[in-house]
Amino acid sequence: MSVETQKETLGFQTEVKQLLHLMIHSLYSNKEIFLRELISNASDAVDKLRFEALAKPELLEGGTELKIRVSFDKDAKTVTLEDNGIGMSREDAITHLGTIAKSGTADFMKHLSGDQKKDSHLIGQFGVGFYSAFIVADKVDVYSRRAGSAASEGVHWSSRGEGDFEVATIDKAERGTRIVLHLKSGEDEFADGWRLRNIIKKYSDHIALPIELPKEVAAAEGEEQPAVEWETVNRASALWTRPRTEIKDEEYQEFYKHIAHDFENPLSWSHNKVEGKLEYSSLLYVPTRAPFDLYQREAPKGLKLYVQRVFVMDQAESFLPLYLRFIKGVVDSNDLSLNVSREILQKDPIIDSMKSALTKRVLDMLEKLAKNEPEQYKGFWKNFGQVMKEGPAEDFANKEKIAGLLRFASTHGDDGEQVVGLAEYLARAKEGQDKIYYLTGETYAQVKNSPHLEVFRKKGIEVLLLTDRIDEWLMSYLSDFDSKSFVDVARGDLDLGNLDSEEDKKAAEEVAKAKEGLVERLKAALGESVADVRVSHRLTDSPAILAIGEQDLGLQMRQILEASGQKVPDSKPIFEFNPTHPLIEKLDNEQSDERFRELAHILFDQAALAAGDSLKDPAAYVRRLNKLLVELSA
Repeated sequence: MSVETQKETLGFQTEVKQLLHLMIHSLYSNKEIFLRELISNASDAVDKLRFEALAKPELLEGGTELKIRVSFDKDAKTVTLEDNGIGMSREDAITHLGTIAKSGTADFMKHLSGDQKKDSHLIGQFGVGFYSAFIVADKVDVYSRRAGSAASEGVHWSSRGEGDFEVATIDKAERGTRIVLHLKSGEDEFADGWRLRNIIKKYSDHIALPIELPKEVAAAEGEEQPAVEWETVNRASALWTRPRTEIKDEEYQEFYKHIAHDFENPLSWSHNKVEGKLEYSSLLYVPTRAPFDLYQREAPKGLKLYVQRVFVMDQAESFLPLYLRFIKGVVDSNDLSLNVSREILQKDPIIDSMKSALTKRVLDMLEKLAKNEPEQYKGFWKNFGQVMKEGPAEDFANKEKIAGLLRFASTHGDDGEQVVGLAEYLARAKEGQDKIYYLTGETYAQVKNSPHLEVFRKKGIEVLLLTDRIDEWLMSYLSDFDSKSFVDVARGDLDLGNLDSEEDKKAAEEVAKAKEGLVERLKAALGESVADVRVSHRLTDSPAILAIGEQDLGLQMRQILEASGQKVPDSKPIFEFNPTHPLIEKLDNEQSDERFRELAHILFDQAALAAGDSLKDPAAYVRRLNKLLVELSA
């Protein structure tokens, strides 16, 4: 190796130090994955060279046979991995190997618990494959040169995986990267051809370029050392181009880990080849766990795009809607141009057709999972449910299909788990029920105990309980499912339709007429606080509730808009009272107008609290309540 110049020692980013420590300790039980991760990175480097060489053929520098080589030295206790891909400049090495330039890194670090098993899952989701080298090596040397740069612009990066690393400029004749792992004491098993071959076959057989190992042959006459020949040990063909019947589940799983940089198996996958007007292959995966940056809408997402098996783009976002941003996979088109760009993808009508078909394929895959593996789907929903709830607003064409995949808590459960699907809800609906009833709120305890549910409990009607921040917004885009309309039980004048008997309706009309005087007194007492006052058909146990006007924003939406600094339109609730409740009967008999007004306001504030709202004037409520308590104790 040539003389090193411009040598300097730099410190690792704090997050890298933490990750190195966690990688070494959390993943030690599965040490052999280091080779899978390094081969995966090398494959990406070759893909990037292929793509850049489309516009700049000179980057290939005459070396068009792209490959990865893995070798070992038993005496020196080293494993070496070399690729002739895109390579790195000095700046690239410092940036890519010394820091983690990922949005959400700080959030990721907060999620680390110190529990090795849990943290290993998180590390896998974060995708920091290079650092896995330090699981088996106490020193790592990286020699690299970026394609297209001069031989004198090579870089040597070296570290013992502790606090710092060294970087120097070197001469390197060939483009690409060579990584030398100096194995720790006790890790000699990896300096062995048979062991390396098995690891490659196990984890990297799907890599679509040759992975070569040295094959020792007898020395020719007069030679001191035997000649070294290289042999390809993997299948070296693109997995998605092979017939599904020839591919084992283990191969699909390992390919997922390669493209997703995840350590866990996927939950499900779908492999499909389309021929006809459009020709493309797709291999789509549903991860088992949500990535740490799932809710950062600007985070990298999308499928790997190939055109005629040539890698073109990572994270091509145009093939799936945003609510399916957790889907990983590959799409390989025969119809797109090799010089396609993100801007072109956004305007190409071919992409619209592919996006529509791929979206339906993902939704079909999730339907199949929900039907055949309900327990696994329950896990999927816990991880990705809130993102799926973005779907009806974004994807009108598939609104009914998405709605069928949604899961909710309901009054038929007692633990708040979101496990009830709309089809299941309708299957056990009451005879004559032509509505899907729901109630939104901040917490499960609040909605479960809401007075709005009293009449539904009495009649045994199931109500969906929606407590995610996104739920009221979601329901503004869901008007019906399977021709049954949604009804917010806290909104408007509740009409149970066929679920109320003619006797019930007639009795309600008679009570409303009998209480017209009380309605007028309450309107006068509550004044500007309410939009209207009426006799309630919802209550059986509570004295009063506040209903929301048909066109008004619910409490959830108001709080979301206020938190984001947006102006919220003024609206007033409707005060409904239970005419048979003892407190209402006493109120009706109250002769003093002042005392009537005070008691009416206490009932109004209590109804607001029961709905999860905050009081406009808490001090006035406390004063009125204290006054009432003094009177009662006198």
